[in-house]
Order: sequence, then C-alpha cells, then structure tokens
Amino acid sequence: MIWNDEFETLPREAIEALQLKRLQQTLERVYATVPFYQQNFKKVGATPADIRSLDDLRRLPFTYKQDMRDNYPYGLFAAPLNQIVRIHASSGTTGKPTVVGYTRRDINMWAELMARSYAAAGANSSDVIHNAYGYGLFTGGLGAHYGAERLGASVIPMSGGNTQKQILIMKDFGSTIITCTPSYSLYLAEALAQEGIKPGDLKLRVGILGAEPWSEEMRSQIEANLGIKAIDVYGLSEILGPGVAIECIEAQNGLHIWEDHFIAEIIDPDSGEVLPHGERGELVITTITKEGIPMIRYRTRDITRILPEPCICGRTHIRLERLSGRTDDMLIIRGVNVFPSQIESVLVGIKGVEPHYQLIVEREGNLDTLEVQVEVNEETFSDEVKVLQQLGNEIRKQIKDLLGITCKVRLVEPKSIARSEGKAKRVIDKR
Repeated sequence: MIWNDEFETLPREAIEALQLKRLQQTLERVYATVPFYQQNFKKVGATPADIRSLDDLRRLPFTYKQDMRDNYPYGLFAAPLNQIVRIHASSGTTGKPTVVGYTRRDINMWAELMARSYAAAGANSSDVIHNAYGYGLFTGGLGAHYGAERLGASVIPMSGGNTQKQILIMKDFGSTIITCTPSYSLYLAEALAQEGIKPGDLKLRVGILGAEPWSEEMRSQIEANLGIKAIDVYGLSEILGPGVAIECIEAQNGLHIWEDHFIAEIIDPDSGEVLPHGERGELVITTITKEGIPMIRYRTRDITRILPEPCICGRTHIRLERLSGRTDDMLIIRGVNVFPSQIESVLVGIKGVEPHYQLIVEREGNLDTLEVQVEVNEETFSDEVKVLQQLGNEIRKQIKDLLGITCKVRLVEPKSIARSEGKAKRVIDKR
C-alpha cells in the first residue's frame, strides 16, 4: 500500500526540483540562525546563494557527530527552545550525548514518514503493532509509536525488556506486527521456542527491524523462526529517528529513502569525494524539511550504496542497499577491513551453531588477533569432541575464504553469550 501517492510516486525531475527548493530554504535558515553553520560555510568560501543546483551541495563542508558534541546541548538548534516541543538524545556512552530537538511541525512530519514507512512494510489500520523499541531519550520507541497512531493501527507501547511479558502480550493481544532490533527478535524466537509456542500460535506476520546492521542470512533465520516477513528499517536520531528509509514488502530489496525530506550522497570515507550511484561508500544525509535541528551533509558512518533503478512497488524514490556496517564499527585486522555483519553471514549459514556471537579483538606483540566466540546448539554441544573440532575448523576456513584472515574460533555452550534487549554488543576490543 502506498500511503502518500502524491509524493511517493513523483517523477524524478519533480523530486529533484522539490529537493533543490527545500535545500535552498534550509540553507538560508541555518546560515541565519546557527552560528556553527555560518562559520563552517565561510571556511570554504560558500554562502546559501552559491547553491544553485543539487550538485553544488558537495561544495559545502560535512557535519560530524563531534560537531554535535562540541555544540552540546542546543548549539545546533535552528529554532528557539520555546518552539521545541520534544528533546531526544543518544546514550552518550562515548562522551557527551548528541542532543536533537523537534518542533511541532517536526513531530508531525516524523509521524507522517513513519506511517509512510509502515505502509511500505505492508501495515495498515487493522494491524496491532507491538512496539518493543525502547521508549525514553532513544528515538526508536516514540518514533515508531507516533507513526503507528498516524497510520490508524492499534499500538502496544511495550518498550524493551521483560521478555516473558512480551510473549504473553503478543499472544493475548493478537499482535500482528512487531518492531524491535533484529537481535532481539531472535531472542524472542528463542524464548518462544522454550515456552513451546510455535510461530503459528501467534498472529505475527511482519517484523519491522532496525537500529543495527544485520545480514540476509540472519533475515532468513528470523523469518523462519518467527514465521514473519522481516523488513529492514533505517533511521538515526541525528537525522530524525526511525522512518528515514525502509524496504517495501513487495521487493525487500533496498530501502526507499524519502527524498522529499532527505538528500542522500555516497562518499569515499577516506577522501570525502562524492561517488556515483552504484558505488559503495559512506552515506551522507542532508535534511531539507527539519526545523528544530537541520543537518547539512551529516556523515552517518553507515556503509551502503544507492540503487537508482525503479522498484516494482511503484515508488520513485531511490533505494539504499542494506547497510553492510559502519566505518566506526569496522575492525582492521592485519590490514584487512572486517565488519561484524560479514562474520555473521558466515556463522548463520553453518549448521550446528546459533546466531549469537561475539568478536574479541586483542593485540599480541605488534599483531592484532581476532577470536570469534559462537554458541553451538544443544545437540552439537553434547556431541563428541571430534565433531566440535570439525565444526570449529569449518568456521575458521569459511571466514578465511571470505575475508582472507586467520582467526581463532571458540565454540561456547548454548545461552552463554549475553542476550540483548536492544542493540547487540558484537565486538569487544581489548587493544
């Protein structure tokens, strides 16, 4: 179902004309109201008047997460606090939190884009949406909640945690759609199996899963274990929250980014040069309708590529290939770039292991070492030592074949790796 036919099926020329108009208005606004942007533009000798085409956007400097921390808490706001009706923030585990503010119009726009996203995922007003994203300063819970209400669906504000109650509510309330992280959906599937509840005992038909990169192999496992269609949704609090881009249920092949509100670029993460459509690099997003805290050329650190080809669903907005990782999650092991999702794609395809793993990185002398800890299932764990050795060797070989690096593989007993009710912690870097 297309939620907003007028904008979701605009011809390419009309999308780009609308983007340019909204971009120019946004640039004039931030130049006049946010000292950071005025100073940043002056450093490169540019003013809003110099941006006469979408290609001119590359003349402007990037905005980084550190810029948000340097201007903590409200320095990047383009609206006074008496017009800000909600404030969200990141966890701030690696420094000051990144703070974002929303005007009333921003909140309405966010709800509209999430409703649009739900519809693309196959949801409608008859659905019961079980929202297991965390509520609070994290944008996931409230973003998904307001969108479900705008769609007209029944929303259960479950939030994260308390898995036994989650299961009870899903069963008794007839939840048809679940929103949560991919890793938590696997944990729920595991808990359901322990309770003897089969996928057919629930009414779930779609999972709208995001907030962390996940592989196609994990998607297949989630769909099989929960009996649902697993749809990838993308968002980040600095740009909006959930609802920036989503897969359509018709294709499940690339995430439609709502171009009437965002301009996407792909850059070489080292040089900063803009790459042509189809080449993989770092995603950069510019917001063109946000009032509270517009973002100009924000470096997301997410790795993807633009898929410009038309989609079978009829939407005309470009698609982003599913994220393969983040530049700040990327590990460099003896000169080789390694993303956790690449390891995951190997593990999920191997019989006898569970999709629960951690990567332990250490340094021995001058060399980096990688240990892959992965759970085996109950049947394999109770098998003879020779079988476990063969399994470890097979994992080591497949990782070597895929990535060209030799790693240690440690098979651990079932349920020994901590489960996550939010984003899974995949990497422990001890260097």
